Amino acid sequence: MRRFLISAVVAAGMTGVLMQGAALAQTYPSKPVKLIVTYPAGGSSDLMARLLGRKLSELWSQPVIIDNRPGAAGSIGMDFAAKQPPDGYSFVIGNVGPATVNLLLTKVPYNVERDFIAVSLISTGPNILIVNPKVPAKSLGELIDLAKTGSDKLNYGTSGPGSISHLAGEMFKNLTGVSAVEIPYKGGILGVQDLVAGHIQYIFSDSLPAMQFIKAGRARALCVTSAERNQLEPEIPPCAEAVPGLVAVNWWGVLLPKGTPKAITDKFHADIVKVMQDPDVKKKFAELGVDAVSSSPEQFTAFMRAESAKYAKLIKEAGIKVE
Repeated sequence: MRRFLISAVVAAGMTGVLMQGAALAQTYPSKPVKLIVTYPAGGSSDLMARLLGRKLSELWSQPVIIDNRPGAAGSIGMDFAAKQPPDGYSFVIGNVGPATVNLLLTKVPYNVERDFIAVSLISTGPNILIVNPKVPAKSLGELIDLAKTGSDKLNYGTSGPGSISHLAGEMFKNLTGVSAVEIPYKGGILGVQDLVAGHIQYIFSDSLPAMQFIKAGRARALCVTSAERNQLEPEIPPCAEAVPGLVAVNWWGVLLPKGTPKAITDKFHADIVKVMQDPDVKKKFAELGVDAVSSSPEQFTAFMRAESAKYAKLIKEAGIKVE
């Protein structure tokens, strides 16, 4: 009898928790939600965040406030996001650098699996290798020849240690044996601006900041870092055609602070998937040079683990270090 009473109390307690969770999800969100971006305003991450935030705001009838926290290749923003209250009123867009690679290259004050709940992938896309028009290279092969025979060392930009532009740049040097000097920036758009100004010679850039200068004739595209021609820039050849293995695709995903109630997490995931399947979102993301996607939390977690293993291997084989 006593055991039956205990079981009944536990069951009643669980039922109460479930009912509270359901009620919580029905009223969520009831105030503005903060979207943390780990890179500066104007870059691909920021523009994707603003599109996502606008659509979620329409769905929720609540403002989504963009909070840019750039620096340390995205680690500053991720650390800030990890320290937010786990109540569903803040989330972060993480990508390959701050979500996986930074943890392999340096000590950071956060751990993605310990401090976050993976919600969903939202986009994927290759980088474009661009050069300043004054650089006398019309192809990746010509850039390699220039780097090997030129009297001056080439400077190349990155979004900072662990970013996809950094990894692609190191992969390029490792696979070809070229010598070049890395110039890190707080965000890729800043590197592209310096390339256009002539301060650096090349950069592996997100599509968005690169394409506007390519179309204006202020930067020259040599190749994309996808394994095959990208449907969004089909006229640009893959880097892997000239340098087999030079494949490094960027991705972005949404994460919540660990401890966010499951009822909120489930509703949040369902709303993210709904937004990412919106034809208007797919169109606008394509204009940014990325594919709009979605995934289950389990798929996103497995994907990040696979990316971590892939780049851990590269870092070890190429001897990549953060100076």
